Amino acid sequence: MLKPTLLAAGLAALLALPAAAQNTNSGTDKFAQLETLLPTPNTYRTASGAPGNEYWQQRADYNIRVKLDDAKQSISGDEDITYTNLSPDVLTYLWVQLDQNILDKNSITTATEVGQIQPRMSFQALDYLQRSEFDGGFKIAEVKMKGGKALPYVINHTMMRIDLPTPLRPKQSVTFSIKWAYNINDQTKINQRSGYEYFPEDKNYLYEIAQFYPRMAVYSDNQGWQHKQFLGNGEFALPFGDYRVSITAPADHVVGATGTLQNASEVLTSAQRQRLEQAKNSQKPVLIVSPLEAEQAEQKRAKGTKTWTFAAKNVRDFAWASSRKFIWDAMGIKQNGTPVMCMSYYPKEGNPLWGKYSTEVVAHTIKTYSKFTIPYQYPVAISVHGPVGGMEYPMICFNGGRPEKDGTYSADRKYGMISVIIHEVGHNFFPMIVNSDERQWTWMDEGLNTFVQYLTEQEWERNYPSKRGEPANIVAYMQTDKSLQTPIMTNSESVLQFGNNAYGKPATGLNILRETIMGRELFDYAFKEYATRWAYKHPTPADFFRTMEDASGVDLDWFWRGWFYTTEHTDLAINGVKWYTVDSKNPEIENARKREMINKAPQSISQQRNLQDIKKTLVDDKPELKDFYNSYDPLSTTEADKQRYQQLVKGLSPEQQQRLSQGLNFYEVSLTNKGGLTMPVIVQMTYEDGKQEIMNIPAEIWRKNNAEVTKVFITEKPVVSFVLDPFLQTADTDLSNNAYPQRAQPSRFELFEQQQRAQPNPMQQQSALQQKEQKPVNGATSTGGTN
Repeated sequence: MLKPTLLAAGLAALLALPAAAQNTNSGTDKFAQLETLLPTPNTYRTASGAPGNEYWQQRADYNIRVKLDDAKQSISGDEDITYTNLSPDVLTYLWVQLDQNILDKNSITTATEVGQIQPRMSFQALDYLQRSEFDGGFKIAEVKMKGGKALPYVINHTMMRIDLPTPLRPKQSVTFSIKWAYNINDQTKINQRSGYEYFPEDKNYLYEIAQFYPRMAVYSDNQGWQHKQFLGNGEFALPFGDYRVSITAPADHVVGATGTLQNASEVLTSAQRQRLEQAKNSQKPVLIVSPLEAEQAEQKRAKGTKTWTFAAKNVRDFAWASSRKFIWDAMGIKQNGTPVMCMSYYPKEGNPLWGKYSTEVVAHTIKTYSKFTIPYQYPVAISVHGPVGGMEYPMICFNGGRPEKDGTYSADRKYGMISVIIHEVGHNFFPMIVNSDERQWTWMDEGLNTFVQYLTEQEWERNYPSKRGEPANIVAYMQTDKSLQTPIMTNSESVLQFGNNAYGKPATGLNILRETIMGRELFDYAFKEYATRWAYKHPTPADFFRTMEDASGVDLDWFWRGWFYTTEHTDLAINGVKWYTVDSKNPEIENARKREMINKAPQSISQQRNLQDIKKTLVDDKPELKDFYNSYDPLSTTEADKQRYQQLVKGLSPEQQQRLSQGLNFYEVSLTNKGGLTMPVIVQMTYEDGKQEIMNIPAEIWRKNNAEVTKVFITEKPVVSFVLDPFLQTADTDLSNNAYPQRAQPSRFELFEQQQRAQPNPMQQQSALQQKEQKPVNGATSTGGTN
């Protein structure tokens, strides 16, 4: 227990003077405003973070015709692009993205990639090293104006400049066409954002197709053309427009895509159309293409083709999937009165997980994200299971998560599959609707999306095992060597530890803002305001930072500066605690207190041994050596002591008399910011009677000295311990210095055999047990959906 020290100074002086201020700055200013780092506001983007009264953005509308060659695993197509110049600038050329050229034999990505040869390498790793042998880049056959006149163009790796015959002036449009083809990559060998998977058991292919057409680059007020090369990490900056896409595939394939199907009567059977209609008002997923129908299709090969036509309005991209293996289920929901068809496409290899969970997860995600951002306004939301582990496009996404061949799965596989669907469907909001520049700032879509993913996971199931979002989960990353970290505000292609930096750290930062710094009410309002302001527009980091402050009334520049612009970490420590009590001057009280302290004081080792070894002292043996002081008790209260006390009390005001007798405890707590990252100070005090109290001190406590401060706590009851961040709210990297008195942090070490044996998942273990009893495993044979 802490030992008190008396406040021995005159009480009147003590009560009259303010506490001593700390004005010694640590040499930095972590509370400096961000004006020097953020762009100057203008008529396009305001200081409040909202679009300005002259904000503009370009538009690109597409009419695409594409053909899938299932025998050669290739794509061919042509497209008409109508580009509208809504900027105040005159454009003499246009930039088009050729992202598929990342798989060109002369890819800049392959040329600049670094790596090492390991003593033992998997075949997949070797395939990846040799991927340059695969010719997967765009083959541009022609670029021409509407009407047939050829347009000059120059291809610069993943970008193509098209030179216009006449300048494109403000408010003018130009229509041109591109004809192209490319070979589709085997996703199991060349891991990209799209590709195919081959199933040797039934000799079928499953295609997930994206970045399949030349796409317009963004031209914006804040950077002009965004034509930074696609190197692999920085995803896609795209303008909005309307799409009409006709996909020609084998006649027995099922195709899912961005947008709504325009020719259902030509590609679906009567029964399938009826099921699709039934699904619109169903409370659970309805099978449009049943497992039996999909399995029958796997065994045949149609000779002809079908063309599926889809239309989508005000989207920034288009993707699709095609296979004769697809099972297809759907369920309609209403989002703020708008009908949304939630759908899933998956091969039988995905069951029972996919039939049971996928479409339900899609619907849950649309509802939850709409609550925290803006209502979902697109007509469909699709989750496709195939070779791509997780990738997002407007209204459609590609997701992994496959059970074992026997239909069982681990908890990690189940929750991993649910999480990736939430994440990728959630990307409909960031960046498909709130359309940030992924090529420049990955965190603006991945980080914000991962944060809302965390909120959505927690609303799916109580204590859902979320991997990212909780501050404690980012601590290991924050503890890594600074040379292995980059600030969040780093270009997408230069980020180190991509998952932690672009996903985990920004998501955790937003959670800290919501739970600890701003509070849920202020944060949720501001976050929703950001989504509302920038829906279907192109926000920048400054627009986000400014909106969050503008809508909440909270100065967060210190937080953006530390969490987003540095690699500092949280490590707040208690250096020491001093306990003071006021000397009441009442001799009866103070003498009794002093006597109690003397009695409780430990005896020294010499004193303890002297009791054993010295049976009788000289004074005991010769009492004549004793005098007045041998019987004098300095802690006995005399009448003179009482009179002096009464005289003191008479000279005090009633308020001062009350203070004198209150018996308050004063604790001077010395705090140090060892990690450099500014954070609020959350203190848990445990009292002598076992009760606890939490004190939340804003981060501004560090504004005069960023490195060390002292804080005085005044309590009625004695405190036995102080603990910083008791609920792990701030991602503190060292909890060993968070308590006073200091307490040991538990840890573990693991014993293991040299040869690790693969263990069956819990469902397999239960299956084996129940097979002995001849009982089926609950859920292991479900296919999901209803006819």
